[in-house]
Parts: sequence; C-alpha cells; structure tokens
Amino acid sequence: MEIFRILITAIFLLAVNFCFPEKSFADNNSKLSSNSPTNANGEYVRKRFLQLMKKPFDTDSQNINQTKILIIGDSHAQDFLNAIAENKLLTHSQIRTRYIPTRCQIYLGNTSHREVHKNDVTLCQKSDSLELAEAQIAEADVIILSALWRMWAVKALPKTIANLRLSPEQKLFVIGRRSFLKPDTQVMQYLDKNQRLKLRNKVDIHQLDINTLMAKLLDEQVFVDVHNVVCGPGSSCPVFTDKAKIISFDGGHLSRDGARYLGNILFKNSQLSALTESL
Repeated sequence: MEIFRILITAIFLLAVNFCFPEKSFADNNSKLSSNSPTNANGEYVRKRFLQLMKKPFDTDSQNINQTKILIIGDSHAQDFLNAIAENKLLTHSQIRTRYIPTRCQIYLGNTSHREVHKNDVTLCQKSDSLELAEAQIAEADVIILSALWRMWAVKALPKTIANLRLSPEQKLFVIGRRSFLKPDTQVMQYLDKNQRLKLRNKVDIHQLDINTLMAKLLDEQVFVDVHNVVCGPGSSCPVFTDKAKIISFDGGHLSRDGARYLGNILFKNSQLSALTESL
C-alpha cells in the first residue's frame, strides 16, 4: 500500500509539472509557505486579543463617551478581533477582551449542567468565565460572544444569555461557528488565480448542525451566521479570498488576508453593520 501511495503521488506531481510553467510553481509555493501554520501565525492570531485581555474600560473624561465593546471567547474571538482591526473598524470605541478556552465553552448557569470533559475540569476551574466577567459585562455597551461552539453550550445559550441580565440598552451579538478546513498546500501551490478563486472545501457537518440550532434558539438580531454570510447556504466555503489569498492557514484560524476578507464581508452584510453605522 505504501509503494502504491508513493507511485500515485509521483504520477500526480509529474502531471502537475507538465501542466503548469515552472516559474508559477515557485511563485505559488512561496506565497503559500508564507501562510503555513507557524509560530508566527499563532502569534498573529493571539497578539491583539492578549493586549486587551481583562484590561478595564477607560473611565477618564476624554474617553467616557466612547462605546465600550467586550469580546468574549476563544481563538475564534481572537480571529474576530483581527477581522475588526484589519479593516480599521470601530476605531472610536473601547474594545476589551476576555478569553474562555474552547474546552470550557461560553456558559453561565448551573455548574451541574456544564458538560466539560473530566480531563478539562481543572483547566476550566482556573480559566476566565462569564461569572468572573460579570462586572465588566455590566459596564459594556456591546457584548460579542465568539467561539468554536459545541452543541451542549449552544443548547444552553438562551439560559446563558438570560443569566447575563443585560439591560435593554446593551447590544449582544453571538458569532456563529465557522471553519474552512485545513488547506491542502501540496495541491494548492500549483493552482492559478482562477482555480484558487473557484476552490471550495466542504465544512465539518457539525458546523452546519450547530449554526442551524443557533438560528432557531437566538433572536435574528443577535445571531451572526458567519457561514451563511461568508460561504453561502451550502455546505462548503471558499479557500481563498477574492484576491486569491488564503483565508485560513490551518483551517480553523484566519490569516491576515483572511481576517481582512471576513471582516469586510461581515460588517457590510450582517447585523454587525449596525455597529459601524452607529459608531
């Protein structure tokens, strides 16, 4: 089987080398490798979020009237902040962040209903939570929840939101689950621009199930269906931006180009447009 696999790979590479000019191989390979899942990419995803994490809102007279925005969640919340920053949005507001690991999920309610794996209990006991963030949530004008949602936390979202006790003046947005699956750079490095623009990946079926449930459980002004807005109603998502730049370097997290692409679409074509219009 191993010999057969090697032979198939060799045949594929020979066919690709025959079909595409050598120079385009080198150019495409260089562009893709710059977006490979490296420590630099991970640092890019986290950096802005960590700088604002648990930082109190500024209450001095110069900034007192700025809209206070609190983004809560995991690395998908970090991506969301990058999508804002790369498009230079909400620059006249105060943005603060709180990190809740994916394994712990965004949840506020009876602890006996929290479906955290036994191996993650210690982690979640030490991590930030909505309970610990309650005072800052009460201060915020806009609260944004963004995560790689799991089904149990989605089912509990109505109760979680009720337990936040938000005032009528506060705005809440819940960002739906999204992923683009890990790109196959071995194949994609040989694609020309037109082929890249047409390339789409099937997404995890759990993503569609979870987003469908979120749409049923949440108010339409609260739930931001990223998959539907960015990818369309089907079960696949584009791999490249409209400028043929890779959206996600690992399938789960956004590249700089991906953050710019996603943020531009979301803030023009979803409920989030209300934020840019009012700020």
